[in-house]
Amino acid sequence: MFAAERRQLILEMVRANGAVSLRELARVVQTSEVTVRRDVRALEAEGLLDRRHGGAVLPGGFTRESGFPQKSHLATAEKTAIADLAAGFVEEGEAIVVGAGTTTQELARRLARVPGLTVVTNSLLVAQALAHANRVEVVMTGGTLRGSNYALVGSGAEQSLQGLRVSKAFLSGSGLTAERGLSTSNMLSASVDRALVQAAAEVVVLADHSKLGTDTMFQTVPTDVITRLVTDEPPAHDDRAATELQALADQGVQIAVTGASGGATTTGPGGPGASGASGNDAVPARQQRRDVPLPGPRRQVPGAATGLRSATALGEQNAGAERARVADLRRR
Repeated sequence: MFAAERRQLILEMVRANGAVSLRELARVVQTSEVTVRRDVRALEAEGLLDRRHGGAVLPGGFTRESGFPQKSHLATAEKTAIADLAAGFVEEGEAIVVGAGTTTQELARRLARVPGLTVVTNSLLVAQALAHANRVEVVMTGGTLRGSNYALVGSGAEQSLQGLRVSKAFLSGSGLTAERGLSTSNMLSASVDRALVQAAAEVVVLADHSKLGTDTMFQTVPTDVITRLVTDEPPAHDDRAATELQALADQGVQIAVTGASGGATTTGPGGPGASGASGNDAVPARQQRRDVPLPGPRRQVPGAATGLRSATALGEQNAGAERARVADLRRR
């Protein structure tokens, strides 16, 4: 197949599905992913589609949102690693809210093993993942079903969240920037996500690196409200994602990054493993993760050293008095 024929077929597949993974494109056009990636890059240069990590989507990120079938095939390995790491921030007996999305669905599958958990969600997919968990209570919001992402939205969903208070909210979205925070392409979804945030003491955003630096139409969570970002490590050539991570850390967001070896790193002002950004061009999230607080300076108990010296002097004084008493007895 000639390059022009391949690119035409790739464009038709993306237009038909909204988003297609590179693996699927390579299978259909019967070539390597390297060749497909080159074709996608050429089509993006012509403004015919947008590249995403692991795939291609229709252009117009500010107004267009891919449906669940398309999203579920993009960055699957990254979403799995992010969900594994995010589940470690949930403790037994907690009450949390989990928003809609393919990454949060992966998180829900892991939360099924956390005993005593209460999960409030507007996502049918999250509820389904937890439906057979014996020790997890699932609370669904009301609302109108939005079929493209299997989520409940609208005034019914928002009203059911009034008066709710939980420890953490786990949310995903279409884009994340240090300037605007988390955003999505749908107004109804954004409104419900904002209601979920209002119910939580901490906000944890789950976003793979392809969403870093991407800005979409409706803001859901401002940057100063985000407690922690859980993401995957950007490729070495992805300067945009690395720059965005640095900017988010500078604004106080704690960043947990999955590693290729299954480990993780974390950073953020005041957070474990944090360090200053000045004088260091490397992404701070690549530092060693520490989940326990670093020890502070040792405090010296006031008067402790003085008390030790006083006790020693008193012992010597008593010994001298005893020797004098023995000598006096001998003289007698």
